[in-house]
Amino acid sequence: MNTPNKLTLTRILLSPIFMFFFLFDNFWMRLIGLVLFLIAALTDLIDGHLARKYGIITGFGKFMDPLADKILVSSALISFVSLHYCSPFPVTLIIGREFFITGLRLLAAYRGALIPPTWGAKVKTFLQLSIVGAVLAYIFMLTTLHYYQLEPGFLGRIDHVMVINAAMWLTAAVTVWTGIDYVVKYFSMIKSVLK
Repeated sequence: MNTPNKLTLTRILLSPIFMFFFLFDNFWMRLIGLVLFLIAALTDLIDGHLARKYGIITGFGKFMDPLADKILVSSALISFVSLHYCSPFPVTLIIGREFFITGLRLLAAYRGALIPPTWGAKVKTFLQLSIVGAVLAYIFMLTTLHYYQLEPGFLGRIDHVMVINAAMWLTAAVTVWTGIDYVVKYFSMIKSVLK
């Protein structure tokens, strides 16, 4: 159990704790939740850097690292639905695709095959993290304004549910498309693995 793998496990452990704090409609609880999310996201940058720098890339790390990312993003998405900032439908599509492809990759690894991430999957991950980060920041800004009894101004005039839903549907479309792309590109490998 090397340092990068410990950081990956830390990210998994922090995900539900972040979610617990962020779901409270309270400035300090949400601040703690946001800090925990940022720490968890930071472990993603650090563990990959350390693994490459010191040549300690392991099979465990290759599969647990992306799984940890999916758990963290899924925790944030579920929080948005729970707080009524977006519809559950695009979130269900995103999470369903993520764990379907992860399951295929794990099964392939178990059978000795490797399904590498595609270029589209990397774009999808960047899009997901960008939108999740933006929504978290927006919710926290509204919480901060309310806590300090300040006028929301422009932020108060935004139909945040419509905007966030549009962003989620865009993310869901890209996420599902990259899932289909995986299946098409590695169809023969997947077919042999599922036998």
